[in-house]
Amino acid sequence: MSGQNVILLDPSRRVVRRVFLGESTIGMLIFLVFDAMILAGMVGAFMLTRATEAGVWPPADQPWFPLRETVINTAVLLCSGALVFLAVRAWKKRAPRFGLLLLAAILLGAFFMFVQGVVWVGLVRDGLNLAASPHGKLFYLIVGTHGAHVLVGLVLLGVAWLRLKPLLDGEQTQGPPSSSAFVAVCIFWYFVVGIWPILYVCLYL
Repeated sequence: MSGQNVILLDPSRRVVRRVFLGESTIGMLIFLVFDAMILAGMVGAFMLTRATEAGVWPPADQPWFPLRETVINTAVLLCSGALVFLAVRAWKKRAPRFGLLLLAAILLGAFFMFVQGVVWVGLVRDGLNLAASPHGKLFYLIVGTHGAHVLVGLVLLGVAWLRLKPLLDGEQTQGPPSSSAFVAVCIFWYFVVGIWPILYVCLYL
């Protein structure tokens, strides 16, 4: 009986429960459900406009998207998500490579944002802007919303890296974020990474 009591009171089990069912994690999941509904509405409006538009889509006087660049950029973002996943596993093991993995994920995410900006500037120069057509309005609304998500995600990951890495290096830090908060940040980034291939298929193909 005493052995069973020890198992039930095992502190590691309490930590796992607090990590995945913490307030930060639950709050993030609820937020992402509503966020996904908003993005789904935007994509639905785009697809409806695309289905009812006469002739070739996009309109003949509008530029088409650079598919090669966006395919490569999509792979970059997916690699960033994979590195965050590996960083979470390293953090659970308190492995020193945690900091390097998370930093690499942040840099790849920043590279994705930079390339997207270059593509958008090129499209604007070619005539695809908010006033050009419904296609332009909906396109920039959706990709702009996703871009804002990427920017917020990079900031959150950067803050997590700055506040968690000193713990692995044996340094003192003020107010490190809880494990639940770190998991919530990673879940947000998984959402940002996971929703992009869907947007890519709907908008670019």
